[in-house]
Amino acid sequence: MIISSVNNEKIKEIRKLKNSKYAEEKKMFLIEGDHLVKEAYSCGFLIETISAKEVNYGVPNTIVTSNVIKSLSTLFNPPDIIGICKFTNENKKLGNRVIILDGVQDPGNLGTIIRSSVAFGFTSIVLSPNCVKKHNEKVIRATQGMIFKTNVITANLEELIPELISNGYEVYGTDVKEGVNVKEIKSRDKIAIVMGSEGSGVSLEVKKLVSDNIYINMNNNCESLNVAVAASILMYELQK
Repeated sequence: MIISSVNNEKIKEIRKLKNSKYAEEKKMFLIEGDHLVKEAYSCGFLIETISAKEVNYGVPNTIVTSNVIKSLSTLFNPPDIIGICKFTNENKKLGNRVIILDGVQDPGNLGTIIRSSVAFGFTSIVLSPNCVKKHNEKVIRATQGMIFKTNVITANLEELIPELISNGYEVYGTDVKEGVNVKEIKSRDKIAIVMGSEGSGVSLEVKKLVSDNIYINMNNNCESLNVAVAASILMYELQK
C-alpha cells in the first residue's frame, strides 16, 4: 500500500522527529537521501526507510507519494528516500586523538569538523553543552555520513580537560599571539585540540586549563580562519 496522505498517523508520528526535543526523547532522527541512508545502513544505525519507490536496505520500508516525502523533508528539493536512524553512540573512551569544541554554533562548521576528524584519524569529538547538537539535520548533512563513523560526545570541558591532562594528554588551545607554530609540535602519543566558537573563540575558563597554545602560520593579509578550516588544518598537521 502506498501512503498518500500527509495526515496518516504513521507519517504524523515520523514527522514529529523533525522536532529536536522529540527526537532527543525518542533517541531517533531523520536523514535524507541515498548517500546518508547507505552510510547509516552500513554502520548499523538505520532503523526504517520511507521512500517514493521500492528499496531494500534490510529494514522496514514504507512507500509514500512525493507529497508525503515533501512533508517530511527539510530540503527545498526533497530526495526520493528518507531514513529513520537511532542516535549515534557516545563512547567515553576517547582514543589518542581528540578535538574539543567550545561553543561552536554553526551546524556546517560542526559537520565539516566531524568529516575532517574521520579523514585525519581523530577518534573523538567532544562538544561543550552550548555547541550545536550533533543530530541537527544540517550537521548530519555536512558530515556526509561521517557522523556514523566517529565518536561524538558532550561533556563539561572544565571537568574533562584536567582529566585528560592527568591521563597523559597534551591539550592544545589556539592562540596566534602566545602560541607555538603547529609545525614545530613534536608528535605525541595523546593529543587534544581545543577550538573555540565562531564569535568569541575559546572561553577564558577553558583557556586557563590547556597545556599549551598552537597556531597556524598565515599570510599577514589574513587575520583569522573559519573554525572548521582551522580545525581541519590542525588535525592534518598533528596526525602526521
